[in-house]
Amino acid sequence: MAPEARIKILLKTSATALCAGVVVLSSFSLGAEAARRHYRNHHHHHPPQLPAAPLRALPYPQLPLPFEIPGAQYLPLAWADVKGWSDDDHLAAYKTFRASCRSINAQNGAAEPKAEPKALGGSLSEPCRAAKPLEITDDAKAKTFFEENFAPLRISRLGEPDGFVTGYYEPVLEGSRTQTEIYNVPVYRRPSNLFVRGYKQDSVSLPNKGPVYRKIGRRKLVPYYDRGEIEDGKIAGRGLEIAWLKDPTDLLFAQIQGSARIKFDDGSSVRLNYDAYNGYPYTAVGRILIERGIIPKEEMSMHKIREWMAQNPDGAKELRRQNRAYIFFREVNLSDKDEAVGAQGIPLTAGRSIAVDKSLHVYGTPFFIEGELPIESERAKTPFHRLMIAQDTGSAIIGPARADLFFGAGQDAGRVSGRLRHPMHFVMLVPKGLDPSVRAARLPVPDPRPTEKIAKLFPQTDPSKGMTKPAATAGSTDNKNETIATAGPVPLPVPRPAIEPASEPRRPVKNRPHRQQ
Repeated sequence: MAPEARIKILLKTSATALCAGVVVLSSFSLGAEAARRHYRNHHHHHPPQLPAAPLRALPYPQLPLPFEIPGAQYLPLAWADVKGWSDDDHLAAYKTFRASCRSINAQNGAAEPKAEPKALGGSLSEPCRAAKPLEITDDAKAKTFFEENFAPLRISRLGEPDGFVTGYYEPVLEGSRTQTEIYNVPVYRRPSNLFVRGYKQDSVSLPNKGPVYRKIGRRKLVPYYDRGEIEDGKIAGRGLEIAWLKDPTDLLFAQIQGSARIKFDDGSSVRLNYDAYNGYPYTAVGRILIERGIIPKEEMSMHKIREWMAQNPDGAKELRRQNRAYIFFREVNLSDKDEAVGAQGIPLTAGRSIAVDKSLHVYGTPFFIEGELPIESERAKTPFHRLMIAQDTGSAIIGPARADLFFGAGQDAGRVSGRLRHPMHFVMLVPKGLDPSVRAARLPVPDPRPTEKIAKLFPQTDPSKGMTKPAATAGSTDNKNETIATAGPVPLPVPRPAIEPASEPRRPVKNRPHRQQ
């Protein structure tokens, strides 16, 4: 065989062996990869599991606050810090408090006492039970009773140093049982088509806040008539008239006070109390006169309003209608010796009963009110430090330290109450069972404050803020000229760009001739 032929045969044999080796190695690699996949699919391998860390309890558990009144700030006091406390007539306050306790004890004896979401809740039942057998006739013992059963708490609206008081009374008016040329202003009882959601139409007690509707047919409800519509006769001729008065201003002030005594020509009389309202918010006519510059603020009083209305009958009609609220009355069986009945359902005590915001406070709560009031005259500053009992409410009495002082019935009481619009100090008497200082002692003590060195090493950030503060530059100083190193924000990774893979051009397939065997 020629040498060239032998070289060609050797090259062919080497190429064939090399291809066979490549095929074997490829097969081995593919088999190994398949084996690994098979193992992973059938034998799941999990890393060793570390024990789960127990949930870390908050350093301060979510405990209910010992005492909370929305929108209020308060400070526990000692009795010695209550200015004028020792100078009051505590026996008179004790008798008024016991009158409230009759209503409180009756509620506690009910089969299903109503839950109280207010701060005091049903805690007044404890001092009321203590007062029930005590027929105290000595002022010193009455003072001791309050000190042993209550704790003083200075209270005011959040951000304000003092509370605010006004006065009210029971007007005594001349009237008639029938309509005449002189007596032609009707005093209405509650209409049968007045409807409040959640209450029956004949309910004894309806709320003095919220929407009120006029029921048409069985289902249709529309807002009730306002003052102007009622004065124009929308409910006239339905037999709702209790009595008739001379002047619409008399009716307006009777509605503002919430009660009235109407005396008739034959010597008889009728006692009226608040029963319902028409659903519109109360608008103070005195404030409108101040805003219009008709009566200066420092001279504003009920007497000034009456004078202006008497001199301006057309303007008085327009002014009344600015107050769209309208009050309906009910007759009450009281003698002339009895005072008006408050919202708690018991006769009020002149000089000791107050109206409060019933959405925040419980009837029967004692409040010590201290300051100076123009009682003796319009410009007098009479010292006033008196323990009052919450027994009534009103639609304009809103807030934790807001009270309307009841001064009794008649013109003298009207003159005094009509000029009260003054800031006063409020001290709320809290039953010992709810003493904030005693209950607050059970709250957990905060963790100790970290040292200054630790605070610098681990600066705190406000978690409520969504943005991180920019890093301080090296060498920056605070107010104390101390260098503080703060870590800058960690940058987020840049999103990976979406790049579509470029398609490779297909190589042309060469037609290889079949090898002849």
